[in-house]
Amino acid sequence: MHDYDPQLPDAKTPILIHARIEEGPARYPFNIPSLQKLKTMQFHPHVTFFVGENGSGKSTLLEALAVEMGNNPEGGGRNFRFETRRSHSDLENFVQTAKGPRYGSSDTYFFRAESFYNLASNIDDIGGLKGAYGGKSLHEQSHGESFFALFENRFRQNCLYFLDEPEAALSPKRQMSFIALLHRLVLMGSQFIIAT
Repeated sequence: MHDYDPQLPDAKTPILIHARIEEGPARYPFNIPSLQKLKTMQFHPHVTFFVGENGSGKSTLLEALAVEMGNNPEGGGRNFRFETRRSHSDLENFVQTAKGPRYGSSDTYFFRAESFYNLASNIDDIGGLKGAYGGKSLHEQSHGESFFALFENRFRQNCLYFLDEPEAALSPKRQMSFIALLHRLVLMGSQFIIAT
């Protein structure tokens, strides 16, 4: 649980998500020690990071929160409904999210590095969405350029973002640009929950 300063920018409409994890069956992902001990979480209204060793449950928890909030398990916003291969856990069925009284986000987006190729392919298949992603196919850019094109063109104010390893393809310079973009969007009322 994180404490936060109500005097931070955009204190008029902080976005606050509470999550309650119910006990599930004695199998993956409920056998992950960090998830076994987790009962409730209160997220900072601006940025929350999940940090830990491989296999500690960061991505699994982030995925469950994103899916429970209506996002596609392989990434994208609420309007994306594609499935390349069902690989996500059913943890979202045991997670309940509650929005704070001054929750202001009308949009959510789930970015996950491991299935980014599938998301980019779906954007190309749908057609007409390229404008929202910079006007050029994400497949026609380098891996890092395509990540940043998505962040720069699709991310906007007053949104809730679930990001799984957003730094994975970014150069050190692009990582700094990404942090600046996050800061700008936080000042505009967006909230980020990031596994890294």
